[in-house]
Amino acid sequence: MKIENPSEFVSENSSGIRQGSYLILTCFFFAHATFHFMSQSFSVMLPAVKTSFGISPIQVGAIVTAHELAAGLSSLPGGILSDYLRRHRALLMAVCMVVFGLGWLLISFAPFYGFVLVGMVILAMASSIWHLPSLAELGLQFSNHRGAALAIHGAGGSMGDIFGPVLTGLLLGILSWQSILSMYVIVPLIMAVWIYWVFFILDKTKHKTPETVTKKKTAFKEQLTITKDILKRTHIWRVNFVAGFRGMCFAVLVTFLPLFMKEQLGFSSKSIGFHFGLLWAIGIVASPLMGHLSDRWGRKQVLVPALLYSCLLITLMAFFGTGAMFTFLIVLLGFSIRSDYSLVSATILDIAGNQVATTILGVLSLTRYLMGAVSPLIAGALYQYSGMRATLLFVAVLFACAAFIFSTVDMTKKA
Repeated sequence: MKIENPSEFVSENSSGIRQGSYLILTCFFFAHATFHFMSQSFSVMLPAVKTSFGISPIQVGAIVTAHELAAGLSSLPGGILSDYLRRHRALLMAVCMVVFGLGWLLISFAPFYGFVLVGMVILAMASSIWHLPSLAELGLQFSNHRGAALAIHGAGGSMGDIFGPVLTGLLLGILSWQSILSMYVIVPLIMAVWIYWVFFILDKTKHKTPETVTKKKTAFKEQLTITKDILKRTHIWRVNFVAGFRGMCFAVLVTFLPLFMKEQLGFSSKSIGFHFGLLWAIGIVASPLMGHLSDRWGRKQVLVPALLYSCLLITLMAFFGTGAMFTFLIVLLGFSIRSDYSLVSATILDIAGNQVATTILGVLSLTRYLMGAVSPLIAGALYQYSGMRATLLFVAVLFACAAFIFSTVDMTKKA
């Protein structure tokens, strides 16, 4: 079954579409930054959280596992619902942003460890569902430059990754982690208003996107039929396993690098925030560049070397990651650690098309997040009983597996 291409009906270069598309891209850039600002801030807080509740490294890993499980289980119904009710994406995304903030508020007032897990489940569901329509909307708005658009969207995440850890590292010197989180909640609430306002303005000014010109509501049964056809006839599952392995790597690094820096390298909260800022800073430039190159040269030609590059750097960090060398390796890792995920998402949208984009993303995210849920527990056990070297080597193997699988993907098999 051939997926309809909106560019056949509307030129992406028309002035109205272009201006509206860039307005959406700008809004999503800062919304994505908000998600990552909060998440990476919490990564810097993990040593303090561990001390506050007196929990073990495995229990720290369980916090991330709860997040990944909740995100995965909510992604499937969230993706289907987002496609079926695509005209109400603005309201859906605004509500998700509000719920995301309330999840962090619950964690900030948590009287014991179990409340942290509950709050993590709530915010994970909101974050997971929000990302599905945002990726689909950008893939539609920039169908001819999908890699670059999603990479810019990813660079927004990198910006949040930088400012969150750095600011939080500074604030932890004078405030408790609970106080900092409760202050930060205002950020997603402001973004919720902005998201809804952007779509309201576009609708008010009769902005015509490729979707509004060609969009015909897809019946639920047809929606599932198209989804099954894409999953059956393409290599999209292989791409998804790559995303899963990469997600496993990311979950381990953001969970245990702060503990390693605090407990084994003796870094202060300020220094931990600084190093996390370094890790993500390069992504602001590297992510759009890699997205542009993947649009020109092909996804496989850019992503496979990037994954192998990450594998090499993590291996070097396992054996030589102390002192100035640790800082140097953190900077080098920044060239790939954020950029790779945008390319994987662009590849999935290349194959999925536009009609059932969020349904496909929801189905695949379920598997991807389940994979990600396992890795923090494994890494927690490795860290607790064998140390950080074993944990990092585990991550290096995952990157190598991801590179091998993506090298076998047939990019000609599209919907």
